[in-house]
Amino acid sequence: MSVRVESMTKRFGLRKEVVGVDRVSFSAPEHCITSLLGPSGSGKSTLLRLVAGLEVPDAGKVEINGQDVTLTPVRERRVGFVFQNYALFRHMSVFDNVAFGLSVRGAPKSEIQGRVERLLTLVQLAGYERRLPDQLSGGQRQRIALARALATDPGVLLLDEPFGALDARVRVELREWLRSLHEQTHVTTLLVTHDQEEALELSEHVVLLSDGQIQQAGTPSELYENPSSGFVASFLGGARVLTGSVAQGRASFGPFGLSASVDMADGARVEAFVRPQDVSLEKVPANRGPAAEAALGRDGSPSSDLTDSGAREAWVERLVKVGSYVKLSVVLPSGERLNVQMPRHEVEERGITQGDRVLLEVRHVKVSPAIDYVI
Repeated sequence: MSVRVESMTKRFGLRKEVVGVDRVSFSAPEHCITSLLGPSGSGKSTLLRLVAGLEVPDAGKVEINGQDVTLTPVRERRVGFVFQNYALFRHMSVFDNVAFGLSVRGAPKSEIQGRVERLLTLVQLAGYERRLPDQLSGGQRQRIALARALATDPGVLLLDEPFGALDARVRVELREWLRSLHEQTHVTTLLVTHDQEEALELSEHVVLLSDGQIQQAGTPSELYENPSSGFVASFLGGARVLTGSVAQGRASFGPFGLSASVDMADGARVEAFVRPQDVSLEKVPANRGPAAEAALGRDGSPSSDLTDSGAREAWVERLVKVGSYVKLSVVLPSGERLNVQMPRHEVEERGITQGDRVLLEVRHVKVSPAIDYVI
């Protein structure tokens, strides 16, 4: 089943002064996982609850499989809902938790027995039927919650931060498991998350929200490679957004000594998106010439009188090793800071350490017209 949301608005408060979502429209493709991605307070959980029927919109409509269900009761929407805190019945066994929705609908015992057994096998928890939720790990409880949501054969599965309460290792394992489960069930899924890696890894479609509005929607690669704004670029991949202007066919970003050839009119305002992994560093050799030496102060910090000559010499203010890669904060001659992420073996091979003077090269700069608002 496909899901379509059209001009959806929801406000809260006595005077409706708090915006939940504001004129939101998007489509979730059939049989795909669509992530509703964004920071806290962006409206993604409110949007999911509107699709589920747990909230009534102030305006707009929800269509499931082409049918307007805006005013349809929750039980008649054929949606399964999984909460972050599992919401399992602690006094019920695993079997009874999974069977709950079927029992409420009056399904025959033989049907309930067969379906629960198949689902527990599907979520890799066969043999756990008689256990109570408190006897399970967090990851196991989340799989039981998913099995319960799937028990009633929903056309749409709604997941609200399903891995948020789990530790990092279990989250990674469950992401892989959910992807595998989806390949078996093909149920249309809406996943709420604030984790960009989770959204990019699991989804075929991403809807990125901020302040109750959609900033961009499309495939993960479309959002990552072609961000529509500085907010999208910085949220997906941690890009640094630089502002500049065009003169004689080149966009210049003065404080960073960066420029790029563009086909834009002189005077046009532009933005460049530079991600930490788009920057490469080389250690400045100890026997460099006087001109290079003059670019930096004697203490290794950038000289304040360095002009925008195009040189990109900097010094490493901070260096942190994180597993197979290294995060570095470098300071440019203008005093601007730039975050860099490089493979650990490259940093070690080049002998770069904290406090070193380095040559900075930006391997990929994406330039686009500047927008007139800041999110």
